[in-house]
Amino acid sequence: MDINTPVPTIYGDQLEKFGELWKKQVQTLKEKFGDAIEEVLFPKEANTDVPIIFVQAARIIDVLGFMKNDAGFEYGFLADLTATDEESAPRFHVVYNLLSRKSMSRVRVKVRTDEENAVPTAISLWPAANWAEREVWDMFGVRFEGHPDLRRILMDVRWEGHPLRKDYPLRGYQIFPTPEAIDPSLLNY
Repeated sequence: MDINTPVPTIYGDQLEKFGELWKKQVQTLKEKFGDAIEEVLFPKEANTDVPIIFVQAARIIDVLGFMKNDAGFEYGFLADLTATDEESAPRFHVVYNLLSRKSMSRVRVKVRTDEENAVPTAISLWPAANWAEREVWDMFGVRFEGHPDLRRILMDVRWEGHPLRKDYPLRGYQIFPTPEAIDPSLLNY
């Protein structure tokens, strides 16, 4: 069995259920945003369970905002924001997993980037993206332009490097004999 073999779930076959909706939505995105839509991968045509829409970094907020608010999309729930290290140029994919609570369909939007180029922050659309973007920065080193507080969230502030990069040493231990100092400006009294 592989990803192209539908797995029976209580929700049924996603492609059968949402295939026409997804095609219509992708067509609308291509018409509205043109070259900002770099590539689209569909289930069955590629190893994916939902459509993957690659968007230019400069236009990602426009596309996500449209997908969140337009009546034909309504992907109002940012289910996840993460990244992957592809080990090829451009090195990283920033991944936005979206859910429409109206149609119960899901899509995946991706942005290709590298160490030098920042991706615009999605906090204006989803305030909860704040913490997810901090995690992506902490683990992969992907920067988010316009983020109000891009700093480590999981690793000690003294940690060097980004541990989910594929070139990070498997045994890249960093031992700190003393606890991390507390920044008093971050304490709420």
